[in-house]
Amino acid sequence: MKRVAFKMILDEGQKVEYKRRHDEIWPELKQLLKEAGISEYSIFLDEDTNTLFAFQKVSGEEGSQNLGETEIVKKWWAFMADIMKTNPDNSPVSVKLEEVFFME
Repeated sequence: MKRVAFKMILDEGQKVEYKRRHDEIWPELKQLLKEAGISEYSIFLDEDTNTLFAFQKVSGEEGSQNLGETEIVKKWWAFMADIMKTNPDNSPVSVKLEEVFFME
């Protein structure tokens, strides 16, 4: 199992809405993530910079950001595009982060 981390940028003042939408994550999206081997998926917010920090464990080669060819992920990205920084295809602007320390 590998660990994947990345960051994204939330628009100013959208913390409550972002949390609400994720509290109500679509069951079919959650199922897709699990089927893709993604577990222990957490997103944290640095309110000083509006930076979202995401962490997930992945049993396969790809993380959640690599599921963009599926219709449900495209729909989710479009749903989230009004409250965060996105690319032209509505995917979140995200930067993979390199793990530099791990302790079990």
